[in-house]
Amino acid sequence: MVGGGQLARMTQEAAVALGIQLRVLAEGPTVSAAQAVADAPVGDYRDPETVRRFAAEADVVTFDHEHVPTDLLRSLEADGVQVRPGPDALVHAQDKAVMRQRLDTIDAPAPAHQVVADRDDIADFAKRVGGFPIILKTTRGGYDGKGVWVVDGPDDPAVEAAFGAGVAILAEEKVDFVRELSAIVARSPHGQAVAYPIVESVQKDGICVEVTAPAPGLDPEKAAYAQQTALRIAGELGVVGVLAVEMFEARDGRLLVNELAMRPHNTGHWSIEGAVTSQFENHLRAVLDLPLGSPAARAPYTVMVNVLGGDVEDMHRGLLHCLARDPGLKVHFYGKSVKPGRKVGHVTAYGDDLEDVRERARHAAAYLTGTIDE
Repeated sequence: MVGGGQLARMTQEAAVALGIQLRVLAEGPTVSAAQAVADAPVGDYRDPETVRRFAAEADVVTFDHEHVPTDLLRSLEADGVQVRPGPDALVHAQDKAVMRQRLDTIDAPAPAHQVVADRDDIADFAKRVGGFPIILKTTRGGYDGKGVWVVDGPDDPAVEAAFGAGVAILAEEKVDFVRELSAIVARSPHGQAVAYPIVESVQKDGICVEVTAPAPGLDPEKAAYAQQTALRIAGELGVVGVLAVEMFEARDGRLLVNELAMRPHNTGHWSIEGAVTSQFENHLRAVLDLPLGSPAARAPYTVMVNVLGGDVEDMHRGLLHCLARDPGLKVHFYGKSVKPGRKVGHVTAYGDDLEDVRERARHAAAYLTGTIDE
């Protein structure tokens, strides 16, 4: 697995259970996964020789993030390395313009969009979608709200910031949405695929802070449509591994594809305890072409809340209270130093009563971060 973040760290737990030797190309000796995976080599995922040496020791190469250069991955494939997902699929998670163009060809539902080169293009696009505000996104490199701007007019200072990012810019209509949903599927090389329950995600400042599985009150036909859309995208793009399709549930009833991620995803962390087979285990099964496990939920409701850095540096001091108060709570720390707004872990609660489950998860996250003290 290229990348040593928390996704690789949580994948290691699934690998150990299956007896799979996971190796990780880490960004540094103390990153999340390097603390959990023995002898993780440290290197730059953008350096061809570093990645080639790493890949030479593996049966399959997969990813903790989408940032390995596409051309480098194509050269690995040319050398006979099994890259999953392959570069022809992964580019759709790396480049939003490529993603939008490809999804248009398969009639996947999406916000109106256009690559823009200057302020005149922005003004023309805004006119086409009914006026400002609109959204500008970097086509490459954005994550957790970075590289995204809400623009109120062609002279908005955000326009200059966007064009100063050094990559192509995508304009999209600003969708009036009720909530954000996520459809996670896993697909193997020979085409077996499974779909997890559709979840509701809550974003704050561009960061996912809470996930509820299944999405409360979602019409069963809409849920099935979202799953079918994600499965269709996975098949059409030739995805191998986990695919997360982030969606808007628009106020007018439409479900629109917002983003793609071809790896385990924050909106799937609930599945570690909440599903029969976690997204991390199914990602490993998929890239190794093993039969996929059941994605079915274990409980009527599961809520995952991210633990974000705040003023409390030693969050482990909060474990005594949280675990004594709620023996059914599950806590995951990522081995990261605490910085304001940084994802340093998550908590998961599950049960029959949604409000009770939410309260338990929210209370634990708030107590660990020091937001509450009782």
